Amino acid sequence: MIEAVGLGKIYEGCRAAALSDFDLQCRAGEVVGLLGPNGAGKTTALRILSTAVAPTFGRARVGGHDIRTDARAVRRSVGFLSGDTGLYGRLTAEETLRFFARLFGIRGHQLSSRMAEIAALLDLSPFLRTRCDRLSSGQRQRVSIARTIVHDPPILILDEATAGLDVLSSRTIISFIKRCRDRGRAVLFSTHILSEAERLCDRIVLLHQGKPVFGGTTSALKTQTGAQTLEDAFLSLIAGAES
Repeated sequence: MIEAVGLGKIYEGCRAAALSDFDLQCRAGEVVGLLGPNGAGKTTALRILSTAVAPTFGRARVGGHDIRTDARAVRRSVGFLSGDTGLYGRLTAEETLRFFARLFGIRGHQLSSRMAEIAALLDLSPFLRTRCDRLSSGQRQRVSIARTIVHDPPILILDEATAGLDVLSSRTIISFIKRCRDRGRAVLFSTHILSEAERLCDRIVLLHQGKPVFGGTTSALKTQTGAQTLEDAFLSLIAGAES
């Protein structure tokens, strides 16, 4: 569902690459996590794969479509939650979802059916008719995720979906990601919360200073570093990369 080979990005005015030599595969029914310190290149990688940012070099296909030559088809295949996905404060949660659904040509009975499905999936019913500027941070994040999946995409790209949320809101989103995997979706997400990665991810890719330094299962990472926990393995690998 997602395949990247040698992806890289050098932003204008910068000599160092924000991302380089990035390879990735994410299959249907699989959750792949991007881990790394701040500035490691995680967000850049996700933005490239969602076509929000053009790569400087390398190639990738998402949902069978080339990110350079068929960006529109990629966008129809992907639900992308960025770190700055916004909501219109004067619209209710329901109005927001209906608005974005119509942008994808979803109307009539199909729209009503999809709205009911999303509300159940993310537990939105208690605040569907509440204006977005009156929602809690956890509720707003659930609405933001709902608008990214309103067109029922087979691929989800989520940038720190649980950042800053309380335990209950985080649990709702983690359960949602698990259900997406069970339904055969491909899920690529970044997180700083290593316990989430350990519970959710079939595989992880660890980035440091714009380059991948590990790709595989969490158990393989522990074996490679001799660590007992993912946190210790993560810190060991980062320390080794810096030295």
